[in-house]
Amino acid sequence: MTFRPLPAQAPAKLLREAKPLKALFGQAQRLTHLQRLVDSQLQPAAREHCHVASWRDGCLLLIVTDGHWATRLRYQQRRLQRQLQALEEFATLTKIMFKVQPQGGQNRGTGRTLHLSNSAAQSIQATAEGISDPKLRAALERLASHTQKDQ
Repeated sequence: MTFRPLPAQAPAKLLREAKPLKALFGQAQRLTHLQRLVDSQLQPAAREHCHVASWRDGCLLLIVTDGHWATRLRYQQRRLQRQLQALEEFATLTKIMFKVQPQGGQNRGTGRTLHLSNSAAQSIQATAEGISDPKLRAALERLASHTQKDQ
């Protein structure tokens, strides 16, 4: 008995006819439509920072790119809720929730690089030499190693 693969089908046909993909595609289209409606009520600057995550049981969950925009949108929450309730799709809206989720391309751990002047590093190194706790001493020595190279 040999396995014969099914004939290849066009992606558009799969999305329209395969039940799991059809449901997923329908949900994606629904969220895209809801996103357009929410965007129509948001200030232009906030649109790129706010995305519809889900809409069920009268609760709209919006994903926001950072805490700054979440705070700004929370201040505008009542106005936004009233405006969205005026739209047919959001007639049963009772609550808007915001969740902060930074965009994937950002590196959180690559913040500011610490550079110390030579005199500061020497002072920290001298302090480390007088410390008896090995963990604290090692931490101070690591800190003292961050000297500026151009001085």
